[in-house]
Amino acid sequence: MDMECNKDFSASYMLLKPEEVGFFDLMHILFSSDMEKRKFVDSSSATEESFGRRWIIFLSIVAQKTLSFVSKPLATVGSAIEMGLNLLSSNGNLFNLIYNSIRGRVVIPDKESADFFSFIGNLDKRPELDSNIKHGDVRYNAALSMMASKLSYENQPHIQNTVTHTWKMEFVGFYDYWNDYQGKATTQAFIMRDKGEDHDTIVVAFRGTEPFDSDAWSSDVDISWYEIEGVGKIHGGFMKALGLQKSVGFPKDLDKNSELNLARPKPLAYYDIREKLYTLLKENDKTKFILTGHSLGGALAILFPAVLSIHDDKWLLRKLEGVYTFGQPRVGNHTFGDYMKNEMVEHDIRYFRFVYGNDLVPRLPYDDNALMFKHFGTCVYSNRHYQAKIVEEEPNKNYFSPLKAIPMMGNAIGELVRSFTIPRSMGPEYREGGFLRLFRVIGLVIPGVPAHCPQDYVNATRLTSPDIFLPPKESNATTSHTKIQ
Repeated sequence: MDMECNKDFSASYMLLKPEEVGFFDLMHILFSSDMEKRKFVDSSSATEESFGRRWIIFLSIVAQKTLSFVSKPLATVGSAIEMGLNLLSSNGNLFNLIYNSIRGRVVIPDKESADFFSFIGNLDKRPELDSNIKHGDVRYNAALSMMASKLSYENQPHIQNTVTHTWKMEFVGFYDYWNDYQGKATTQAFIMRDKGEDHDTIVVAFRGTEPFDSDAWSSDVDISWYEIEGVGKIHGGFMKALGLQKSVGFPKDLDKNSELNLARPKPLAYYDIREKLYTLLKENDKTKFILTGHSLGGALAILFPAVLSIHDDKWLLRKLEGVYTFGQPRVGNHTFGDYMKNEMVEHDIRYFRFVYGNDLVPRLPYDDNALMFKHFGTCVYSNRHYQAKIVEEEPNKNYFSPLKAIPMMGNAIGELVRSFTIPRSMGPEYREGGFLRLFRVIGLVIPGVPAHCPQDYVNATRLTSPDIFLPPKESNATTSHTKIQ
């Protein structure tokens, strides 16, 4: 078994292996409660699953197998859509594209250039930081983190150009990281340095789930879990994306001379980023770092300090100034949440988890008896008017509710209308493009999809009252703020 040499890492576990599932195996999932005897499940001997849990396992395996099957055509479709969007923008608009085609002067975008935008980037092309939020403003780290999270979806030349020339900061590097369980590089992150006379901050931004990336979606829907004694249960798909190793789990140090590590084409995210942070942070005693990410990137951002804590890496934890996540899914159970809250307090780490409106992703995986996933940390919830408040849990925590369907669709109509009116009320920098407006139409049917877009999270961090980021005793952040006039 993959985990048989890893008992010190995980007290109990349930690891799904969809590549070993046949049709009859799928049927047996629903009728046998003993997961231990299934070849596609690597589990501790005590693992017995209820029907509700088996149904979730069934859906998870079907989703992973489907994603594996459609991986190449999905990537091809995504690439074609991205090229089409960039073709339009490179030629000005559809009319100019047709005109240039007639003249034989079509401007063909280069996918590896700094001017090329990803699918996510086309939803919000704003490159500049908010000039009204300077370092020293309590909103600064959150606003910078969201822009870095948005930028993480782009190619390396685009990221490097934006960080270096637009933001006037130091670009450290962009990295692809290996996933042992998928046998390919599935995780991306970039590192930059925000350095001034009064501050020196390293920013690590993890890329989230790209719409046409089946590998990232597989990490999201993989509900394997690992229970670590004294820590709690943790989402297996996210752990694998961060650098969990087959057979050995998450040892504190890599055996760089082992056959497995020598054969790995790309490094593992956790270990490589940790090593780079040690190098950068030792240059200056006052240097700190922050972790950030949108969607899947947010899950990796909060799991990184969790593994540091498991390894008792107090030096790096003391250097961690804050974690800022946006549209982040749940990553562990109630015990894990309590463990992390204590660690955050002990090491004076600020953790802000931003949730906008009806965003579907923060409501996943479900907080119910079958899945038992729980959020923790300071939840900054913003509504359609970008009024923000600190809440224990975002409203409608599991998203699917017949009673909420009509109000959510009504809210989606309001968001579509707002896309036309917000430039007049808040300024031209809040203008939305036609592609995002088209995407908002999807919200009339599935409100949680466009609500996950970076545009609303960028707006939320910029328009949120500074009171939200003050310690509780200094803030009245339980009330709403910053209403659009």
